[in-house]
Amino acid sequence: MVTYLEFWIRMIFCALLGGKRYYLWIGFLGILVALGVKAYINQLTHGFVVTNMSNQVSWGAYIANFTFLVGVAAAAVLLVFPSYAYHKKEVKEVVMLGEILAVSAIIMCLLFVTVDLGRPERFWHFIRINFPNSILAWDVVVLNGYLLLNLHIPGYLLYRKYLGQTPKNFHYLPFVYVSIIWAVSIHTVTAFLYAGVGSRPYWNSAILAPRFLVSAFAGGPAILLIIFHYVKKYTDMKINLYVSEYLKTVMMYALIINLFLFGCEIYKEFYTQSVHVASIRYLFFGLHGHHMLVPYIWSAMAMEIFALIVLFSSRLRENGKVFGLACLFTILGIWIEKGMGLLIPGFIPSPLGDVVEYIPSVNEFFVCLGIWAFGALAFTTMAKVTIAIEQGHLAKHNREMGYIRH
Repeated sequence: MVTYLEFWIRMIFCALLGGKRYYLWIGFLGILVALGVKAYINQLTHGFVVTNMSNQVSWGAYIANFTFLVGVAAAAVLLVFPSYAYHKKEVKEVVMLGEILAVSAIIMCLLFVTVDLGRPERFWHFIRINFPNSILAWDVVVLNGYLLLNLHIPGYLLYRKYLGQTPKNFHYLPFVYVSIIWAVSIHTVTAFLYAGVGSRPYWNSAILAPRFLVSAFAGGPAILLIIFHYVKKYTDMKINLYVSEYLKTVMMYALIINLFLFGCEIYKEFYTQSVHVASIRYLFFGLHGHHMLVPYIWSAMAMEIFALIVLFSSRLRENGKVFGLACLFTILGIWIEKGMGLLIPGFIPSPLGDVVEYIPSVNEFFVCLGIWAFGALAFTTMAKVTIAIEQGHLAKHNREMGYIRH
């Protein structure tokens, strides 16, 4: 018990101590979190009137971010599977960072669900009353289950590493294999959440779940590659070239399939020219003078195509700045495409034929910004502790905790 308590105390100290740049980054994120809390208190005080959601568009920026982040959480399986199933040593060296990214993403997901409920106590209401009938309730259940799995696995392994002891397989491997299947389930259930809404034909697609998973396997590696770049730059941790090349390859093929599946959806909607084509027409060309999303979806398509060109070109892939831009474009493109680009057109037009355009309010923007900042703060502190343990700076026999160079 004393050793375990000491472990927690030293992790907390490790997370709090750092160099000037570390404190500036933590302080910056802290300010954004504070702004988000202030905006959320304003929402709690005045209600959803401070948002631009309405009876016609009842889901907005909160659920759009939730949808994207579920994919980020699921993408951790790209490191977990080769690390534990195929025992790839190069991947195993960084798998912890993938798992704590999943933890950070799930925390943000749950926060977005909470703020979208209006009042936090409603969380218990829809779980207690509607489970197991509600797909949204299932979504929260699988997310919490995935969170627990990704807390236990790295937590146990890091503790054994801290003690200098070999982990016992039966204490973590069964949970690893469950988490691999669970990672697929969390985004599948999220897709079912959309596809099961019968009054929104734009979402009623059998390929929505594959689209969600494939887009996650394109956007997830892009985020991981950016993270690994800064980990190499600011810490003593080395990232094997194999890991970068593996993630680039997965990202390239996933992006191709994602664009193909989205193209299939576009063909199905426009070629049939049914009454349901109004939603996708609004997305790409506008509808009855309403065209808020048009420049965004075309920009998303351009960004994803640019990223694909970079991934196909070996010369451009090796150019750090160009490839970094391709990763950023992939993240932004997928966020637009399966966030606001999927969510909002499903509500337009309404079942009664109304066209009510939705643009997130300033209050929603700051709530979202605060949640993203909290997720980044959680990942930063957990990554700092994880790297310190992995590098041996936080071993039981070692009192040195400083490993950040800047």
